[in-house]
Amino acid sequence: MVVCGDDGLAHRLAAELRGVYEEQVTLVVPPAERMVRPPVVGRARAVSAALLDRVVSAAVNRAAGNGAQPTGTGEPAGGQRTLEALEATEAVLAEAGVERAAALALVYDDDETNIRAALTARRLNPRLRLVLRLYNRRLGQHIEELLDQAAALATGDGPDFSSARGDASTTVLSDADTAAPALAATAVVGTSKVVQTDGLLLRAVERPPTGAGETGEPGRPTLALLSANGSDPAFADGSETSGEQGPLLLPDAAAVREAAAAGRRGSVVLEQVAYSAGPALPAGRGVGVMAPFASLFSRRLRWSLAGLVGCVFALAVALWLATGIHPLGALYLTLLDLFAINDPAVGATTERQVLQLLSGLVGLLLLPVLLAAVLEALGTFRGAGALRRPPRGLGGHVVLLGLGKIGTRVLIRLRELNIPVVCVEAGPEARGLAVARRLRAPVVLGDVTQEGVLEAAKIHRAHALLAVTSSDTTNLEAALYARSLRPDLRVVLRLYDDDFATAVYRTLRAAHPQALTRSRSVSHLSAPSFAGAMMGRQILGAIPVERRVLLFAALEVAGYAQLEGKTVGEAFRAGYWRVLALDTGRERQGGPGLVWDLADAYVLRGSDRVVLAATRRGLAELLRRRR
Repeated sequence: MVVCGDDGLAHRLAAELRGVYEEQVTLVVPPAERMVRPPVVGRARAVSAALLDRVVSAAVNRAAGNGAQPTGTGEPAGGQRTLEALEATEAVLAEAGVERAAALALVYDDDETNIRAALTARRLNPRLRLVLRLYNRRLGQHIEELLDQAAALATGDGPDFSSARGDASTTVLSDADTAAPALAATAVVGTSKVVQTDGLLLRAVERPPTGAGETGEPGRPTLALLSANGSDPAFADGSETSGEQGPLLLPDAAAVREAAAAGRRGSVVLEQVAYSAGPALPAGRGVGVMAPFASLFSRRLRWSLAGLVGCVFALAVALWLATGIHPLGALYLTLLDLFAINDPAVGATTERQVLQLLSGLVGLLLLPVLLAAVLEALGTFRGAGALRRPPRGLGGHVVLLGLGKIGTRVLIRLRELNIPVVCVEAGPEARGLAVARRLRAPVVLGDVTQEGVLEAAKIHRAHALLAVTSSDTTNLEAALYARSLRPDLRVVLRLYDDDFATAVYRTLRAAHPQALTRSRSVSHLSAPSFAGAMMGRQILGAIPVERRVLLFAALEVAGYAQLEGKTVGEAFRAGYWRVLALDTGRERQGGPGLVWDLADAYVLRGSDRVVLAATRRGLAELLRRRR
């Protein structure tokens, strides 16, 4: 396996392939002085895994612009070797062994760099499995089709090149798309256990520990048992190596019964497996351009208009009572007096004259209010394409810090769920500002570390704070400042280093046990999907269970000795994998696309396509032992 990248995702992906799937990995990264610090992954691994973490570095020196050829030190002694190069040129890819590699992952932060390297790699090895990290979804679809077509023509396999090999030749993924649903779900409902891809929705919920002798809800598969020390807020999100006290993924029935009898462990239960497009924003030419009626006028102006209308009706009632004329006639005369188009009440009763004077006074007050309404409406229409400010009285919303790649995807996800959002962005040139303007999301421009910025975002009435800027210190400072304003505020942090995220989580949870705190590393959420795609299977998504990850994959049963010809009960292997649903291949609208309440006696055929939950090591074992 070859991994090329320039940030933490490349290092975590290489560690995932090496430590979980036990693959030989060549890592191509920029020179140390040009590279961001790699994340610390797996500090608490076992000794055998730690031996695999030893790196034999082969420096690939390349002078800027001189086209010098890279040089290496040969084959590694351990499970990984590292090449240093500014970018993945043809010479660098050849030195990394792309011609004989099984898969290549291009996870540079720049789309153009990944596309250029992918075109080169496809020419060097037409049968190479490619995994690209692209932010542009539409471009990614076209590039995927182009590279697969080029591979089919080069190998002579015809148009069914991908299906003939049994797995996709080219897979385009985005770390933003992979991590955004989990981050958004954590901010909204306090859990990131949601997977939604290609219309497939998988949702899991946490159940509190049951009392001794009680049983959980029947008919719901138990995906995991939470840590036995989950009642201690300092250790509720512990590491993967907590031993028997740590989380237990895909437990068998005996372990579930034992946990229920002890009453110490919470559980993660599968709640739904279904096809669902989810709520969508209204479409049309006017969306994002026409302002809603409520935003045309300020609250103070609306109250002023309401007061004037009340005065008019009060004068009409008084005239009706004083003169005894019909109520509609009294209202008509009052409006004539209001607009100064009625004859003076000379010779009329005193009550009628007084009411006419009062109506004229109200008419004088009406003129500036109408002028203010016209000016506000014109200003609102003129600024409909500009950034919105948080409306008065807003509450129960999510404050989103950062509108970069991750923040933009999270914003789109939250608006698809019709969740009110207030964005905070430091720079006026952020890529997500155009999306915020199109979605009519309020934006506060300013440095979140400065006093008054979070207050302008109505943080004191917010439901949650979601800090996803590219700076760990900025996210942490914003979270601490928000907690000083609202000790019970729900906080979700995007942090670069997963070990740092764990330490921050434990400290904040211990300091504020009454508030929900979550810290997430984007590379930690994204790496399993990229690794699974490199192994030849499209991963549907991943659900974090404390500091571990549970993967969901869809695959054909044919070729897997652990699945083919066995019943669902026999195919289940505790701690490794579990068949959840059968994909019938029918239309997703109008028919049951998935049958997920499978009986244990159902026999899996080679033509079946199943959705299964697996641990990382379980999926690795499945892929390695395939015939």
